[in-house]
Amino acid sequence: MSDIPLFFERLNRRAFLGASALGAASVALSSCTTTDVAAPPVPAAPSDPALGDAASMYAARIDEGYQLPAIPVAKVDPKFVRQIVADPTGEKPGTIVVDTSEHFLYLVRDGGKAIRYGVSLGKAGFGWTGSAVVQARKKWPVWTPPPEMIQRRPELAKYKDGMPPGPQSPLGARALYLFRDGKDTMYRLHGTPEWDSIGKNASSGCVRFMNQDIIDLYSRVDGVVPVFVRPNLSAAGKIAAVSNRTAEPIDAGVPRDAEMLR
Repeated sequence: MSDIPLFFERLNRRAFLGASALGAASVALSSCTTTDVAAPPVPAAPSDPALGDAASMYAARIDEGYQLPAIPVAKVDPKFVRQIVADPTGEKPGTIVVDTSEHFLYLVRDGGKAIRYGVSLGKAGFGWTGSAVVQARKKWPVWTPPPEMIQRRPELAKYKDGMPPGPQSPLGARALYLFRDGKDTMYRLHGTPEWDSIGKNASSGCVRFMNQDIIDLYSRVDGVVPVFVRPNLSAAGKIAAVSNRTAEPIDAGVPRDAEMLR
């Protein structure tokens, strides 16, 4: 789940400074390097014949009428690039497993393989472990802040009827809604424009992806899918106690026009 207040504070700060994110990154880089120390080479992002090369996977595209910018894959740690790996989970095909210790999400496939995605997870105090199911999904969801959030952040009142979807939406290009015992947990698997948060604990408890990755995962989930969130993939991690905590609401609930899965 995106940390919505921090997300808007970041946008406000960028607007106040009047500098692009790229320019800010360049300044930061120049402030901590010297002319006599060469920067280490960035490893090439992996490619897989079954998925295509990294540049193609993360290229700019038009999706459902929205212009989705490219991800600068040269700046992404290669281990967080979408790739097919040997399945480390032992779960049946179609299952989703999140390894919170490594910031990976696995979609288990046939033949002992899994698609691995890099993700951003909950910051301190927002982490959770346990099980749920993907019960609903939505392309380019409208983000509607809940009343509690608007009370804390009155400037968000302009979105009380919903923030239009688009590349800068906190929910990104897709959202998969997690339920437990038929009830919305308020946790989501969703996209984010903040690609540089992947691999970090930066959200309010949900699992967020680079937009191109959540589009890919969404395309592979067409029914109710079990989801396990584990502190690690060891035998002990698989039997770890289930957290009963629920998320701080990120939105006003599952949209009425979301697709309910069977």
